[in-house]
This record gives sequence, structure tokens and C-alpha cells, in this order.
Amino acid sequence: MPPEPVQAPSKPLRGRAQGAPRAVASPQWLASIASLVAATAALVLLCAREWGEMLHQWWDIDTYNHILLVPAVIGWLVWMKREQLTKMTPRASAFGLAVVVAALLVWLVGRTTSINLLAHAGAVGAIQGAIVTILGFRVSAVLALPLGYMAFLVPFGDEIVPFLQAITADIAIAITHWSGVSARIDGVSIDTPAGLFIVAEECSGVRFLIATVALAVLIAFTRFESRNRRAALMAAAVIVPILANGVRAWGTIYIAQFVGVEFAAGFDHIVYGWFFFAFVVAAMLVGAWPFVEREPQDYGYTSAEALQLRWLNRFDPAKAHPVRELAALAALALAASGFGAFAALAALA
Repeated sequence: MPPEPVQAPSKPLRGRAQGAPRAVASPQWLASIASLVAATAALVLLCAREWGEMLHQWWDIDTYNHILLVPAVIGWLVWMKREQLTKMTPRASAFGLAVVVAALLVWLVGRTTSINLLAHAGAVGAIQGAIVTILGFRVSAVLALPLGYMAFLVPFGDEIVPFLQAITADIAIAITHWSGVSARIDGVSIDTPAGLFIVAEECSGVRFLIATVALAVLIAFTRFESRNRRAALMAAAVIVPILANGVRAWGTIYIAQFVGVEFAAGFDHIVYGWFFFAFVVAAMLVGAWPFVEREPQDYGYTSAEALQLRWLNRFDPAKAHPVRELAALAALALAASGFGAFAALAALA
């Protein structure tokens, strides 16, 4: 009996297994995504002035340059949940409109009172509400972290600059005295033998603080499960930058006693701007690493866990009506736009 012919080994498969179905978005997802794109475009157009102001701050103001990375972070967080989302069906919920209404009210108050923080928060909140309205509460539960992280799109921090200036000056004067340098403090001004130092707004450390907090939130909710560990990391993200900025201010004062104010100021700008911030952030990450509890893609609810949240039954309807909810969003946007225009005309009268 002749031997059977030996078949040549087949080439190893790469990527998707042979015969495995390719993941395709369901018609419900396609319709919901289209509705969400339309709703987002309408809300951005409605709040165009606020989005323009925020873009200007992200790009041109050093304190908020880190926000340019936030959209990429949000996209990454959503991408990691893509497999869980394909196991769910988006169901438009009228209850999400309450979030949109609340956000647009905040936006109107901010616009009419010229309080930019409120106007910007309302503009971002309206889009968050639109996502909840069109995708439903269960899908939003799976996307809770990226939805919440959208809050970091709002430029904030100027409100605490005076406090940070004062506490930086207090820390700097305390360490200055401890290091044997005579000095007197008056508010945020520190008088030393080498010269007068003022903790200016740009030296308050607000940029360092809010960027570190944004990073800590990302790490806390993607890498930790324990609430205590999350709380410890968030506390460190607030305390460490404030203390570090005080030490930085002291370092500038101390160096100036020996090499002069001009050299110390230049040294402070280079070291703090390029090395000091990176060193402190790296030290925090190294300190947190031994306590990591999970991989980033395991953050938040799975689709199965979200479907088991019975208290959401009252919010997600049995039958979705994305067109109806989109029409309601459009009506809200038009109403808010009309009221905003009326308020602006009344203010000019």
C-alpha cells in the first residue's frame, strides 16, 4: 500500500481565527451612533462660543495644555470597552434629557452672568447628557469612566490660585527659616538678603496640581479596585504637588542666596518646567505601582454586570425610540438658543 502524501504545513493564521465571524456593528448601534453625532454637532454649534473659548485655553494657556490629551484618553477608555459594548443594545432613554436640561440651565446661567466656568461646564455636561439620552443608562454605566472623565475638558483651577500662592509662600518661608536663611514674609512676598521674592500666579503650581489630579483619576479607576487605595492615590495627587511646589519655591530662594536672583530664576524655570514635574509624577507612579490590582481594560462594569443592575430598569425603556429622543434634544437646543439670545438682548437693552 503506497504511503499517503504528506501535506505541506499550512501557514499560521494571523489575527482573526479562520471562520470566526467578523465583528460588525448592529443596526441599533449604527442608528444610535448617527443620532449621537447629530446631537453632539447640534450642541457644539449651540455652545460654539464656549467651545471656542475652551479650545483657546487648551492651546494657548500653559495651565491647560494637558487638556489637549484628554480627548485621546477618553477615546482610549471607550476603545477598551468595545467588546463589552458589542454585547449590549443601546436604548434611548427620555430620563437622560433631564441631564441635558440641567446642563443647559447651567450653561445659560454661566453665559448670562459671564461666569465662564459655569458656561463651559454646561457645554460639556450637555454632551454628556446627550450620550446618556441616546445610548441609555446601561450602556452609560459601562462607559461611566470616560463619561466622567469628560469633566476634565473644562478648564478650571484659576479659582484656587490665590490659595495656592498663599500656601506655597507659607511652605517656602518655613523651609527657608529651617535652612538657616533669614527672611520675612508679607502675604505672598518673601524678603531675603539676596532680594525680594514674590510667589506670582504662574508660580502657584496650579498647572502641576490639576494635571496630576487628572492623571491620578485615570490611574485610580483603571488600575485600582479598592476604594481605600483610590482615596490614598487621590489624596497624594493633591498633597504631593502642593508640597513639592513649596519645596521648589524654597529651592529658588535658597540658590539665590549664593548665585544671585537672576540665575536662580532661570534655573527654576528650566528645572521646574522640564525636570521637577516629571520627577514628582514618576515618583508617584513608582510608589503606586506595587499596589496595582488589575489591568486597565478591566475597569468599570462589564456588559453582564450592567445588565444585572435592576435599579436601572426604571430608566432604560423596554423599547427604544432614538428618533423621538433626538427630536427632543433638538427642541431643547432650540429653546436654549432662543432663551440665550433673548437674555443677551435684554442685557443690552
